[in-house]
Amino acid sequence: MSFKYLSVTPVVLGCGVFLSGALQAQEGDYFSPPFQGAQLKPSQTDLGGVGLIQMPTGRMAEEGAFSFGYSDNSEYTFYTVSLQLMPWLETTFRYTEVNDLLYSNSKTFSGDTELADKGIDAKLRLIEEAQWLPEVSVGLRDLGGTGLFDGEYLAATKRFSTDNYGQFDVTLGLGWGYLGTRGNISNPLCNVSDRFCDRVSGFADNGGSIDYDRWFTGPASLYGGVEYQTPYEPLRLKLEYDGNDYSQDRPVTSGKVDMTPDMPWNFGAIYEVSDGFDLRLSYERGNTVALGMNLSTNFNTMKGPMMDEKAPVMADTQPDNMDGVDWSSLDDELNDIAGYKSFSAYHTSDSVTFVTEQNKYRDRDVALERAAAVIVNRVPDDVRTYTIIEESNGIPVKATEISAQDYRDVANVTYFNPSIQDVIKDVSPVVADIEPAYEDFERFDYGFEPHLSQSFGGAEGFYLYSLSAVGSGSYWLARNLELSSSIAINLLDNYDKLNFSVPSDGTNNYRVRTLIRAYVRDNDASLNNLQLTWFDRYGQNWYQQVYGGYLESMFAGVGTEVLYRQPSSNWAIGADFNAVAQRDPNSTFGIFSDDNAYGSNAKVLSRGLTGHFSIYYQPEWSLLEGTMVRLDTGKFLAQDVGTRFDFSKQFDSGMIVGAYASITDMSAEDFGEGSFTKGFYISIPFDTLSLKPTNSRRSFAWQPITRDGGQMLNKRNSLYNITDMVSPWYQRPNQN
Repeated sequence: MSFKYLSVTPVVLGCGVFLSGALQAQEGDYFSPPFQGAQLKPSQTDLGGVGLIQMPTGRMAEEGAFSFGYSDNSEYTFYTVSLQLMPWLETTFRYTEVNDLLYSNSKTFSGDTELADKGIDAKLRLIEEAQWLPEVSVGLRDLGGTGLFDGEYLAATKRFSTDNYGQFDVTLGLGWGYLGTRGNISNPLCNVSDRFCDRVSGFADNGGSIDYDRWFTGPASLYGGVEYQTPYEPLRLKLEYDGNDYSQDRPVTSGKVDMTPDMPWNFGAIYEVSDGFDLRLSYERGNTVALGMNLSTNFNTMKGPMMDEKAPVMADTQPDNMDGVDWSSLDDELNDIAGYKSFSAYHTSDSVTFVTEQNKYRDRDVALERAAAVIVNRVPDDVRTYTIIEESNGIPVKATEISAQDYRDVANVTYFNPSIQDVIKDVSPVVADIEPAYEDFERFDYGFEPHLSQSFGGAEGFYLYSLSAVGSGSYWLARNLELSSSIAINLLDNYDKLNFSVPSDGTNNYRVRTLIRAYVRDNDASLNNLQLTWFDRYGQNWYQQVYGGYLESMFAGVGTEVLYRQPSSNWAIGADFNAVAQRDPNSTFGIFSDDNAYGSNAKVLSRGLTGHFSIYYQPEWSLLEGTMVRLDTGKFLAQDVGTRFDFSKQFDSGMIVGAYASITDMSAEDFGEGSFTKGFYISIPFDTLSLKPTNSRRSFAWQPITRDGGQMLNKRNSLYNITDMVSPWYQRPNQN
């Protein structure tokens, strides 16, 4: 079921190509002409990833390059997403519809839905292109899945340019598996070990696992080709010698489809309709036409046009004493100009303190400079310091002190190259035990937002969706005690295609996630969450939340989470412990009384414990710049024990892309299809899309196959997110 609530023998590869003495090796500006013509940019293959037509190359795109692709021929329809995650690492995810095969032979299970396959590719750069060296990469195609397109390759690509006739990317590669079935060369690794001579067919476990033993085994084939950037900038041409003879493609082996090539050569053309939008046309195998398109951008350089209110200039409008301060007007201007909404304000004879929440700027230097510009005009001249304390869910997490006199020197540019960094310093976020001069704490908050749930490649249809409106609200009973809730109202869906609530996969696990269809199929409105939460901070670096109620759409219970996090530190540790009971999908407030309450074919978790010890770490190595690793070790909802590994990368724009996998003591057989839980997510900062400054972001998660093993409780709040400003990750400023 697919458902989501998004020593190798050295091979010397060289290129010594000269065309009438006109070709010049190009890397950077080694031989660039005075006036450059159209520049060749890396392009995508039919199956996704930088390459020629079917075959990958050694070329890498720019870091952050993102591409969504669609390609269609008589046998396959490909939907691909490719991301240059690191300068040396390309990742690709692919959905494939096999046009001549059905998902299954059971009409009641999948009807006439076509076979859908999921694949993940990875490419690592071994050698970066230099004046005389090609770019060399090694890659794995379909490294985790059912092996429909699994193969490995080693490829070298060199760029050549002419003064008047365009640029050429020349590739020579060696492929195995799907990329080497033509077998035009002996597998060189047979000389190392006999195990490399033959390739095991099929796939391990229940699919989704990584079959290391198959890598670089079986027949091998040389392949190669040229990508040509014509002098006419929108047009690129491709010529490719294919390493695949298509004898082992699934339509051939399972559907008796004739895919015999009439020739080993493929021809292609790419036309750039506009920046970031390409159309593709290719003639493959001497008998097949393929059409496609690509949409692309770069997550590093994304930045929307920004329109913002001007900060006030320093004026002589200060009141004579604190009695003359208009606190309400000051609060409004701080919110409009600097994004700080004050809950309360305090003052002594020579200082003012604002307890606030920031809602506009990820870059706190910008926010603080604009806040100082507002405050300096609205408080007496004899005030020496302004302190901004940021709260999150009632917890003070960051405090910054601004020197009033130093700010005046910066504003008046009394010295060379002044900066807001010259006037601010971090202090302990502690509120003085005095009466506030101003208070505007809003206890009640609410909002509405659309929510799209979708899945791809399911048994009943390739694309299933549900569009709902989610209304959420919260009421603060005290400064640290929140009552919160959210309700989802279904607006539009195609869930009428759902034929079953529980997959007949033969497993006997607690149905902690595969029962999700029962919760969404028949309910036009549902209570997602209703809980009471206490937030607190102890000492300088310890944080806690204690909660109870209906914690998510499938579980109720009580629990607590603690976190230790130091200011400006690249690590944190935490733990959570929860006692939970599974909710009855046929009742708004009901929970299951025993494990067999749903029926004989589905065991539910009527009572159970779940929790994890968590480590958060942001590596400071240049090879992993801008990444975060998270490990959660403990007991999962299906009562299996293990570890969830989460790796994410943040690009200069603030876009975050991550992947996770849970490895537990549940066997692949007990787990079912997919062998272990894995998924992907993307977190989008809205200031890359909005015309107005905003520090909000939204995450979209996607799990290719939903199974019960390795599943965590979907808590409403995360202490790591709440305390982000202690050592910013999600609020890291745009680096563009």
